[in-house]
Formats: sequence, C-alpha cells, structure tokens
Amino acid sequence: VQLQASGGGLVHAGGSLRLSCTPSESSYSISAVSWYRQAPGNQRELVADLTSGGVTRYAEFVKGRFVISRDVAKNAVYLQMNNLKPEDTAVYYCAADLQYMGSRAGDYWGQGTQVTVSS
Repeated sequence: VQLQASGGGLVHAGGSLRLSCTPSESSYSISAVSWYRQAPGNQRELVADLTSGGVTRYAEFVKGRFVISRDVAKNAVYLQMNNLKPEDTAVYYCAADLQYMGSRAGDYWGQGTQVTVSS
C-alpha cells in the first residue's frame, strides 16, 4: 500500500488549495494523520495533526488559515489551505497511521505534493 497525496499547485497569495491524502488500496484506512511541509533549504516541519479520535492540532503559522479534516466514506484526509502566503511555498507531505482489517498496519508517508504561492 502507498499513501497518495495530491492537490498541490500554483496559486496567488490569498488563494486556496485543498490537499488530499488517501491510501492506494481501499482495504486500508487512515487512523491518525499529520501534514508536514518542507521548503528548499529548510527542515521538514509539522503543519497539522488529526488524531484517530478527531482531535486537531495546528502549527502557529497556519492557525486560522488551514483546516485538517477526514472523510471516512471516501477514506481520505484533507488539508484545506486558505489565505495562502508566499512563505507557505513548500512540498507538503502526509504521514498516516494506517489500519488494515481493524489492526494497525504501520506508519506511511505520501510522496509529497508541491505547493507554490506567488506574491
């Protein structure tokens, strides 16, 4: 199984994007998930968390602008990014704790999706 991240692109400052993250095989489900980002020359940093119980946590630099959510029926998690700023430009990664047939399958990383915000 792979974790597939998508939804990145080029957007003007103030615009919005929605990133998606989903397992490549429908028999796997996402339990907990985190979104990270890494800009060139910078370390990877945590953007937002969503626990299996639905608790969310955000980095200070995205609070009030980004929303992490889950759609159980679609077996997907999302990162809605609003009011984007040039400093949000980075490769965004999802990392998830996957379940298979009710048991923990392990931690997986998506391949990353590029977000570029122009000024």
